[in-house]
Amino acid sequence: MAKVESFTLDHTKVKAPYVRLITVETGAKGDKISNFDLRLVQPNQNAIPTAGLHTIEHLLAGLLRDRMDGVIDCSPFGCRTGFHLITWGEHSTEEVAKALKGSLEDIANKIEWKDVQGTDKYSCGNYRDHSLFSAKEWSKAILEKGISKDPFDRQVV
Repeated sequence: MAKVESFTLDHTKVKAPYVRLITVETGAKGDKISNFDLRLVQPNQNAIPTAGLHTIEHLLAGLLRDRMDGVIDCSPFGCRTGFHLITWGEHSTEEVAKALKGSLEDIANKIEWKDVQGTDKYSCGNYRDHSLFSAKEWSKAILEKGISKDPFDRQVV
């Protein structure tokens, strides 16, 4: 079985919240795709409840695209501690951390239920499992800790 880089990371040594560049892959025609680890809570010490994480996912899908070019996808980790962010091209971890911070600030302070896309049975595969209240509370808690551009150093953006 192929080795997956994320599973070789020592999750006991990282200091969340952070943004980490996992890899930059180059396609046959030279196109680059970057994969980032957006770790919101400390692994094995916390996990964002599913409904709040689901709502954060729906909001980041739009908010990150508003702040960055080339966003392909932002998908939650099964462990519920953060997200993979996949982008076209190369972006710095500082650029991604600033976009994430701004997005979480909007979730915490500006977003209302009417702003959350994809929350009905036609546009979401589990539309009953959302919580804007949880998304807001978790966003506030993450912002209080600060988002670092390095998983091993708490230099916040």
